[in-house]
Amino acid sequence: MFTPAQSRTKTVAIKPITVPTGDRAVPPQVKVTAPAEGRGLPVIVFSHGNAWSMDGYGPLVDRWAAAGFVVVQPTHLDSRRNAIGFDDPRFGTIWRVRIDDLRAVLDHLDAILAEAGDLIDRADRTSVAVVGHSWGAQTVGTLLGARVFDAQGTAGEDFSHGGAKAGVLIAATGSGDSLTPFAVEHLPFMRPDYSTMTTPALVIAGDKDQSKMSTRGPDWFLDAFELSPAPKHLLVVPGGEHTLGGIAGEAVSETTDTDADRVALVADAVTAYLLDALDRDPDAWSRFRADTEAVEKASFQHKD
Repeated sequence: MFTPAQSRTKTVAIKPITVPTGDRAVPPQVKVTAPAEGRGLPVIVFSHGNAWSMDGYGPLVDRWAAAGFVVVQPTHLDSRRNAIGFDDPRFGTIWRVRIDDLRAVLDHLDAILAEAGDLIDRADRTSVAVVGHSWGAQTVGTLLGARVFDAQGTAGEDFSHGGAKAGVLIAATGSGDSLTPFAVEHLPFMRPDYSTMTTPALVIAGDKDQSKMSTRGPDWFLDAFELSPAPKHLLVVPGGEHTLGGIAGEAVSETTDTDADRVALVADAVTAYLLDALDRDPDAWSRFRADTEAVEKASFQHKD
């Protein structure tokens, strides 16, 4: 049986830590959350959804830290605290700034952990995964090998990063052939090419997630699995809408499907998958899958 994290596990959080990025006008800052004890801790670098920040996603981050992960959360430039709208000249390239943020975190992980108390000695910098939700999932996908199509349908630059051994894409942007007129005008970068996303990954989607950016239904969020090469796993959450029960925070305005059990399911799925993918517990994912299928809480697919 897969045993999820226990709430009594003590965790610590350190913020803000500024990431070295040269002459950026708004350098990214991160929050680091980790178990208060333990060594050889694997690392998750987490990319938030549109407008959020390092201070969001507590229901996920706290559970991952309690399960033994160090979680590093950058605040991206699109965070609402930076007040950058569609008419800001920076918005056109803000999707690339997000990618730069994650790459900078991976490149400067030692420096970040050195500022976070004793984590430079307790974290395993060779066991690193990237995880993201919504826009953050598309951002994470680029570090795993996905690219972005331009208006002519040509795949762009390769942003993959060898520092990420595995990834998880939660409610990830689907292909760009069904974008709404609003998305085409304001978010033209929502055209991922998953055919080159070769790094092992888990894709999580809700079967009631209806995006306002696509004319397709919830199947749009399966593209990251369907269109990418193996090895990949897919978890579809029954009744899950875009925040999958409230993963960004308890009772936040974006949550339309509040369900604490659904949040725990998503959090523990990521834990189990990464324990397996990072060679910490090779049976964790199979146990989690068997336990979940036994009570019909979700459906699974995989390709190896």
